[in-house]
Amino acid sequence: MTAARLEPARLDPASIEILRRRLEAIAEEMQGVMLRSAVSPIVREANDASASLFLPDGTVLAQSVSLPLLLGCLVPAVGRLIREFPVEEMRPGDIYLMNDPYDGGTHIPDVSLLVPVHAEGQVVALSTTILHHQDMGGLTPGSVPTHATEIYQEGLRLPPLRLAREGEIDAQIMRIIGRNIRTADAFEWDLNAQISACRTGAARLQELAAKHGAAPLTAMLREQVRLAEAATRAAIRAIPDGSWRYEDRLDNDGVDLDRPVPIVVTVTVAGDELTIDFTGTSPQVRGPVNAAPAGVMAGAFFALRAVTGPDIPNNGGCFRPLRLVLPEGSLVNPRPPAAVNARTATVKVLTNAILGALAEALPERIPAANAGVSCIVSFGGRREDGSPYVVTEVIAGGSGGSAYGPGVNGISTDVSNTMNQPAEMLESDAPLRVRRVAVRRGSGGAGVHPGGCGILREYEVLRGPLTLSFRGERHLNAPRGALGGGPGQVAEAYIDRQNGVREEIRSKLSTVLHTGDRLVMGTAGAGGWGVPS
Repeated sequence: MTAARLEPARLDPASIEILRRRLEAIAEEMQGVMLRSAVSPIVREANDASASLFLPDGTVLAQSVSLPLLLGCLVPAVGRLIREFPVEEMRPGDIYLMNDPYDGGTHIPDVSLLVPVHAEGQVVALSTTILHHQDMGGLTPGSVPTHATEIYQEGLRLPPLRLAREGEIDAQIMRIIGRNIRTADAFEWDLNAQISACRTGAARLQELAAKHGAAPLTAMLREQVRLAEAATRAAIRAIPDGSWRYEDRLDNDGVDLDRPVPIVVTVTVAGDELTIDFTGTSPQVRGPVNAAPAGVMAGAFFALRAVTGPDIPNNGGCFRPLRLVLPEGSLVNPRPPAAVNARTATVKVLTNAILGALAEALPERIPAANAGVSCIVSFGGRREDGSPYVVTEVIAGGSGGSAYGPGVNGISTDVSNTMNQPAEMLESDAPLRVRRVAVRRGSGGAGVHPGGCGILREYEVLRGPLTLSFRGERHLNAPRGALGGGPGQVAEAYIDRQNGVREEIRSKLSTVLHTGDRLVMGTAGAGGWGVPS
């Protein structure tokens, strides 16, 4: 349409689709600004950040193609921010942020940031980002202590805060943050990357509002959400009604290393609604694998989108047919002050479990279990000049075989979507040598379509001491195959000390490495699909 302004009565599918693509392009532009502007390797190389646009009521409008875990976690974070700071009171230039896992967040390194979008004297949308900051304080560099037993050990918690009023940054908030983290300069750079991305999104939305008018634009945005909900409900109706149960477990919680942690999920389809019930899942545990509801929601959102098809826009309408049952005091809805920094392993395993349950209804559409792990390795210490450093690697396993072909080796799957970091980049930021990067041949499960293989990595410490936080999974419980396919090979990791002693790692460990020590690890392979010939 070429008219300058669209009245709600004149909305047509072509206009709605054009607007959808424009919003998605804005979210992608925000993502690009954030990744190009950040300085921490976990963001600029691994892309551990996400951007989204929201309606003023907290309904998702569009998302960047990034990490489903972070995109899903933005939903409760934005909801919490607008409850604390009503949009009617927001002014142009305001900036809001938070990270508290017990107040709308997910885990402490992930900081959510919001900029309101004003047009014609009112807030017409919200421009938001979430970014994994390299360090937020706590027991260990990287703020992911695998032996934490309460949230107070994991770093600085930020409740919903107004960081800037009409463009003026609150210097006191920045001073408080800077005094409590190891890499204050990197935090400020990365936070500015988030702010720049949000302001870019706001400017693009203001251009749309100037073209169409605030009220007609709002009508078009809400129509997009309505259409996505209708399409999602239709896709759910195409799934047979029924209930399906799936059980899996974590190796341990990082503290009680001999005690597995069960995850139980029942998925029920009834008409055009889907319920995911975690009744029977482990009570909350001492270690940091507890998952705040935000992360569980993200896993559920991903699973729902995976079975309803890629053609439906990623907005809040998709999530309206979904109901979650998260027992209070459980692994998936812990009470404070339970530790939660290692929730990624829990969210990945429970996402696999949701898909495993749905595979009983859709056996030809759901692949075998992926490796179920994003192994997080954080190194921290001091350079020769005394300045602190923190570097974090996210290492993938394989994806599951499916009716469409074999799994992929060493790829981020389901809720995770991070990139591997070049060895040269890691070596330039920390006194480490990456001695080996390879595919872990033979680790994928057998099948008509085999599972993807895991990854081998070996690090040598060139100058110690440095602190290591190792958050792994699937060292004891193999990813399952599907329709007769074989399981993937379990993960393994160990430290070869300079004095010749080898120390096995049982999934999770926080320790100190010295000059000459080597960390050797291999992530799990994925399950195979179909009975092997």
